[in-house]
Amino acid sequence: MKNKELEVDELITNDNLLDNLTFDEIGDDHLFTGMETPMKADAFVMSDDEKKDKIANLFSQIMDVMGLDLTDDSLKGTPRRVAKMYIDEIFSGLNPANKPKIALFDNKYQYNQMLVEKNITFYSNCEHHFVPIIGKAHVAYISSGRVIGLSKLNRIVQYYAKRPQVQERLTNQIGTDLQEILNTEDVAVVIDAKHLCVSSRGVKDDTSSTVTAFYGGKFNDDEKIRQLQNYIYNQ
Repeated sequence: MKNKELEVDELITNDNLLDNLTFDEIGDDHLFTGMETPMKADAFVMSDDEKKDKIANLFSQIMDVMGLDLTDDSLKGTPRRVAKMYIDEIFSGLNPANKPKIALFDNKYQYNQMLVEKNITFYSNCEHHFVPIIGKAHVAYISSGRVIGLSKLNRIVQYYAKRPQVQERLTNQIGTDLQEILNTEDVAVVIDAKHLCVSSRGVKDDTSSTVTAFYGGKFNDDEKIRQLQNYIYNQ
């Protein structure tokens, strides 16, 4: 039976990506292919330790191709450090086993206005160039009778940020997951972030930032949006 998986070289050299445009023709144009992070069906067949071994081996090859001396004391541990960082830290959100456990509590205070957790600092990585996205997330919801611990809002943001991302997808993933967890449509997410694929390479614009928003339920009302923006930017 023929192996249907594309070899690495085929994946890299395949020119047909979108509407007959090549990778070079698309260049830095922003692609957003869907709500779900693109994952292979067998993404978790290999154990984390096996993944680290393979990444370390492949990254050492990259370093070797670049001409770096892997016998140098400063460099010889780098492939293993990168592998550990990828699996245990900056891309740990790819594994559903790392999703934070969430407990809900009765809204005994009968607080029925919006609750806003603002300035949640996160670090993600652009899936197009694998360089950092650094930003702040502002999350709001109106209780439908149950509430969530404040730290869990931060943890949900971090979980979805710790994977190769597109900011639009990150915003929507946080928003829709919170709607499901809280059993309410009344959820809003605003993200303001700097992309190092813009500031450290390519156009090299270090002053711009990107803002995305998710508004659900009552947050689609203009007055509620103004109130939320006042909470975020003026208080």
